[in-house]
Parts: sequence; C-alpha cells; structure tokens
Amino acid sequence: MSELSESTVLITGGTGSLGKALTRELLDHHDIRRLIILSRDELKQLECRRLFNDDPRLRWFIGDVRDRQRLMRAFHGVDYIVHAAALKQVDTAEYNPFEYVETNVRGSQNVIDAAIDSGVKKVVALSTDKASSPVNLYGATKLCADRLFVSANHYAAGYVTRFSVVRYGNVSGSRGSIVPIWQNLAAEGKSLPLTDKRMTRFWITLPQAVKFVLDSFELMTGGELYVPRIPSIRIPDLAEAIAPGAATHEIGIRPGEKLHEEMIAVDDSRRTVALGDRYVVMPHVSGWGYTPPEGGIPVADGFSFQSNTNDLWLDPDELRAVLVE
Repeated sequence: MSELSESTVLITGGTGSLGKALTRELLDHHDIRRLIILSRDELKQLECRRLFNDDPRLRWFIGDVRDRQRLMRAFHGVDYIVHAAALKQVDTAEYNPFEYVETNVRGSQNVIDAAIDSGVKKVVALSTDKASSPVNLYGATKLCADRLFVSANHYAAGYVTRFSVVRYGNVSGSRGSIVPIWQNLAAEGKSLPLTDKRMTRFWITLPQAVKFVLDSFELMTGGELYVPRIPSIRIPDLAEAIAPGAATHEIGIRPGEKLHEEMIAVDDSRRTVALGDRYVVMPHVSGWGYTPPEGGIPVADGFSFQSNTNDLWLDPDELRAVLVE
C-alpha cells in the first residue's frame, strides 16, 4: 500500500503539465482521500475540472504562493504537499527579476511556514537543473528555494513536518517543450531553429518524473535533494528524432541559457551518494537528526552530474521511440 493511501494531498501549481500527470496518477493508483489543486488561473482550473470529470475527490483553490494566509487556509488538514508552483521562463526572468524572487523565493518560504503551522507531514519541492551552479536569475532563485526547503527541517525539528527536494531536467511532453513546436514546423516543411548545435540536455519523460516525485515521499526522512539518474541528449539528435532529414539553423543561445546542464556540482558531490535510480545529495548541516540513506554508495571524488559528461545517452532512434510512447 502506498504511503499516500487514504491521505489528503495538495499540489501547488497543480494545473501545469506535471501537476496534471500527478493528479491522474494519484487518482488512479494511490487510493487518496482528497486531492487539492492550488493555482492562480481560474481558466486552467476549469479545464482541469473537465479533464478529470469533476472527480469528487478533487478540491480547487484559487491562490498564490505569495499569499501566506491563503496557503494557511488551503493547507488545513493536508498530509502531503508537492510544491510545483514557480515562475520558470529563463529569458523572462532576466527582464523581471524581482517577480521571480517574490514567487520562487518568498513563495517557497510561505509554503514552508504554512506547512509547519498546518501540521503537514511531508513536503516535496520541485527544483531544476538550472539551480546547480546557476548562471541565470531563474536558476539562482531555485537554488535559494532548494536551500530554504532543506534548511526548513532545522526549525521544523520540533514539529511533524519534513521537507525534501527533487531536481530533474527537461521533461518530454511538458508545457513549453520544444518538441511540439518542432513537430509543427516539420509538418509545414520548415527549417528547425536550434540555439546551438553543441548543446546537450538531460531528458526525462513525464511518467518517469511523476514516479520519481511520488517515490520520494516513501524514501525521504527530510533534508535530501534527490536527482534521477537519467540520460542526456544532443539537441541535433532530438531534431533528427522528431523530423528525420529536416533542415536546421542556429539562432544562438538565449539570455541566461547554458550550453550544457548540470544537476550536481563538484562541490556538492562530497555529500552525494548513488542509491538505485537516483543520486541523493545530503544536507550540509543536519541538526534535526538526519540519517543517511541505507545502501547509498558515495560517488567518486570530483564527480559532477553534467549533461555533456553523462555516461547515459539517447540516440535519435531511442529518442524517437520515447517520443512515440
């Protein structure tokens, strides 16, 4: 039986691609008592209500993570939280930096405070590869959020609530993915725009991301940063998988964008162990009684998890098979 069975779960930012996939998985396979979706957009909530046929287990809260009082109301009686709400566009962040601080940093602290005061059992916050050695504003705000959630275990030590973080790369099929854009261009016989032909990225499917997030509730004791051991792709290979033989052209890297992505930096590897399908980055300081995961194997000295030096890769044929699925 799942740890989440007969519980109340809340997803912040729950009308996004991952939120909808999590909702489907939780409703179909985890025997939950109640699932609360908290987000800002009433139209997206209406679309989701229709998508899930107004399932009686679903509850809908219009609210913003910037509003702590609204979070207190929404979190009442909640057992588990997936914190997915964030502003995420890299180039937009460079022009609107403090808006990203307000949502991704201050909003995260509001989630932490409201979860502790509401007696939530566990919170899993979603991170991004851009939070490791960040070079853009978005990544910097997510790194700050990661540290807030890990450190939240200190001042929740006398309470029931525990916090962990999940960090992963680009999700195939998620909203904002380049895949449908390229598919449409290929169908029209147009050249596909590539930012840089040298570019590499991590790759995870939506079902894999959902499973990874939910499995983390079972594993966590609080303070862990979980990173999936996923493959890398070369951007030209992705174009070839989507539209074999299609013309491509380079348009240059966007403001704040990396050539290669990183999920674990060298300096973090001293606190990192490999555990099954994931890496576990342990906290710097663990005064709440943190226990290292059983069976974890320390990574090699000088290890870093980067998309261009990864030992797992998908070629165009493998990518094409994933996209078909």
